[in-house]
Amino acid sequence: MATKVFIIYYSMYGHVERLAEEISKGANSVEGVEATLWQVPETLPEEVLQKMNASPKSEVPVIEPAQLVEADGLIFGFPTRFGMMAAQFKAFLDATGSLWRSQHLAGKPAGIFFSTGSQGGGQETTALTAITQLAHHGMIFVPIGYTFGGGMFEMEQVKGGSPYGAGTYAGDGSRQPSKLELEQAFHQGKYFAGIAKKFKSTL
Repeated sequence: MATKVFIIYYSMYGHVERLAEEISKGANSVEGVEATLWQVPETLPEEVLQKMNASPKSEVPVIEPAQLVEADGLIFGFPTRFGMMAAQFKAFLDATGSLWRSQHLAGKPAGIFFSTGSQGGGQETTALTAITQLAHHGMIFVPIGYTFGGGMFEMEQVKGGSPYGAGTYAGDGSRQPSKLELEQAFHQGKYFAGIAKKFKSTL
């Protein structure tokens, strides 16, 4: 039976979604792994999203909290709001109370990825504050460390991401994930999928 990896994200302007697509490709490149993309529900009214010039939602299905138990591994992605995950994703996690009480997610490997507006906008604090959600559920955090190799030490160009996970800088929204950032996202998906597969084989 295939190892199921769910890549669950919230994306307002498309940056996180682009990373999620590459993470999915990386995860699906591992034999015996089946990666699926999911979005969390939007909490803002359509008229507010229009005023914020938000990108139209894609056709990626919206996930319900109860579906999380179906995955063997979970990778969560979100943009940053003041150094923490966006409220839309936090609202989704706040709705997982019944899973927390039953600890149905305990022992599942989990990873994170993110987008910030600037270099000082939360590439590490967003990850650090997100880990608390994983801890309360008993999930096992799987960072990428420095397994991406030389790309982790790039100094000649702007690059998001960190040992915690893949990342990008959105700037004013016009900047899109770079080739190197997308390569790091692909690496995270492949690396995480390999670990999730090993976890499942030991059960």
